[in-house]
Amino acid sequence: MKQIIQNFKTGETSLEDIPVPQPGSGKILIRTTHSLVSLGTERSLVEFGKANLVQKARQQPDKVKQVLDKIKSDGLLPTLETVFKRLDEPLSLGYCNVGTVVETGAGVTNFSVGDLVASNGKHAEYVCVPTNLVAKVPGNVSSEEAAFTVIGSIGLQGIRLIKPTFGETIVVYGLGLLGLLSAQMLLANGRHVIGIDIDETKCELARTWGVTVINPATGNDPVKAVMESTGAGADGVLITASSKSQDIISNAAQMSRKRGRIVLVGVIGLNISRAEFYEKELTFQVSCSYGPGRYDENYEQRGMDYPLPFVRWTEKRNFEAVLKAIASGSLHVRELISEMVPIEDYLKIYDNIGQSRSIASILTYPEAAGGLKKEAAMQVLESRSFAGQKAVTGFIGAGNFTKMTMLPNLKGSGASFKYMCSSGGLSGTTLAKKFGFSHSTTDYKEVLKDEEVDTVFITTRHNSHANFVKEALQAGKNVFVEKPLAINQEQLNEIIEAYEASSAHKARPTLTVGFNRRFSPHTQAIKKAIGKDPGVLNIVATMNAGFIPSQVWVHDMKVGGGRIIGEACHYMDLCAYLAGSEIKSVCMNSMGTDTQDNTDNASILMKFKNGSTAVINYFANGSKSYSKERIEVFSQERVFVLDNFRTTTAYGVKGFKKLKTKMNKGHKAQFHTYIQRIKEGGDPLIAFSEMVNVTKASFAALQSLKEKQWIDVE
Repeated sequence: MKQIIQNFKTGETSLEDIPVPQPGSGKILIRTTHSLVSLGTERSLVEFGKANLVQKARQQPDKVKQVLDKIKSDGLLPTLETVFKRLDEPLSLGYCNVGTVVETGAGVTNFSVGDLVASNGKHAEYVCVPTNLVAKVPGNVSSEEAAFTVIGSIGLQGIRLIKPTFGETIVVYGLGLLGLLSAQMLLANGRHVIGIDIDETKCELARTWGVTVINPATGNDPVKAVMESTGAGADGVLITASSKSQDIISNAAQMSRKRGRIVLVGVIGLNISRAEFYEKELTFQVSCSYGPGRYDENYEQRGMDYPLPFVRWTEKRNFEAVLKAIASGSLHVRELISEMVPIEDYLKIYDNIGQSRSIASILTYPEAAGGLKKEAAMQVLESRSFAGQKAVTGFIGAGNFTKMTMLPNLKGSGASFKYMCSSGGLSGTTLAKKFGFSHSTTDYKEVLKDEEVDTVFITTRHNSHANFVKEALQAGKNVFVEKPLAINQEQLNEIIEAYEASSAHKARPTLTVGFNRRFSPHTQAIKKAIGKDPGVLNIVATMNAGFIPSQVWVHDMKVGGGRIIGEACHYMDLCAYLAGSEIKSVCMNSMGTDTQDNTDNASILMKFKNGSTAVINYFANGSKSYSKERIEVFSQERVFVLDNFRTTTAYGVKGFKKLKTKMNKGHKAQFHTYIQRIKEGGDPLIAFSEMVNVTKASFAALQSLKEKQWIDVE
């Protein structure tokens, strides 16, 4: 299928071929008929992309601070490499989509194949959207009219925040598409509306609906004109303009009555004068997108609706309200359409987007000839045979870890890249082209059923690891799965069963978890110095993990497993490897009086079968300027200190020279050794029993927190 994307580094747009996405649980697949180009939003994205690095930095000072913090912890070169890779990511454009439902995912009951729906889908022939971001289109609303649903909801949410009452005067500052839609909705609710804009064409259109218009370009002073019209000032000002000017917020304050309300929907300079707001006791609020639920993963991705009696207008219900307004004739959108352009001619819009005087540009899409064309897999490079080769790989997951860590470190390993699988198709296709994969797909079963593929890498969200591992083992594939192996005992049992059953294959597949830290040269140096008979060790491992907001998926016990199971398992494996023994029992305590499963400030005590002990301090409340990782090993009057996987110092060890490297957490060594074992044979990279032991220990840590006692690792 075709999709419009932008290169964030250069600002250039392109029309790319990518596989059709797959509708997962709670999502629907839509074949697009029309999508509206949001000239304001997409113009700003294109202009930002075309800016140089200095200009980009000036526009995002908060991101500059993040970069400086990362330089302190990770070093200059790794940080710059990360920044440039992020800038090289493709960006999907568009968020006003209309189309026909062609497939529904598991659990979807309120949509059926054939429904015409509006959503925040991208500019693409097919889009996959969660149900709470989709609304059915009434029968008397056309597809092109429904394309205004989402952007209309942005204006509607601003109106809801301004809370206009009957008879009040509301100023709409900026009569672009968003402002014109907002003005109409205010008029439909019995408000006196004053519109301000410097484009006379847009002003004239607003006049035809009954808006009192002020055009500063003709010499009118907007503040004076509003005060003359209202006497005491406007009851509310809805700012829908897109401008860097500081004058707009000042004018809005000056034209407001005492205790008036100002709501920002657009993007403007915000150098606010305290005096202007203080004297009138003005309220100011920034409106967030389509309404309540926006950016809430539980609402958008997991379909957890807010109860109507308590949250009357969610983003989905705002979508429905806009569609009803169009259906009733109170919201006129046809006269806002400046042009309708086939998607293959998209450059007619984007080449001149910075100077465009259009109000609304709509992309049209061809009908699928002969019904649904659902290509879940596509060839990226010229066809080539992998017959007879070993370590022919398929990747399931195309996120940041795959892109930033795994694929760069697999270079030169001898692996052959055949499939890159991603849920949406775009990220996978981009990586496939960059790293030389022959195919991109959105259906993981394409990877598993391919007889040439003998090795599968899994880097998806944590809750999906176990099922992918199980199915890959059942298909006779070697499996490398990023940590964790599983997020609960039920999943782990399924993996154990599948692994034991895999012995029936002619060549038993290997299974490895991405416990990379044991392969770091720093870890290896300590292990070598300790010797084959290290005696009993005491280990203190501190992870200055950094704060992650509670709404991020890794904290969700059903998706990420929490940070102890999902991340601290790394350290459990590292300590077990250094101790040379499996974990016998675990005790965990967390910060605060209200202990929770998803804690990320905890100390984990571990006893090993050989008598060694370890304490893992996993903290999320530390300074970013302090080392992220620090491991101390005490044994037989010797001490080893590993700092951030950049330096290792030994005390009481003759002949041990301080080890200094670039940050090296062992990824490359693990990946290359794994591929070598597949090609040449040999013992498993990590014993299956060790991976199971560490995984069980992570479960035991949470059990210990609940029961407030030591838990044996069975």
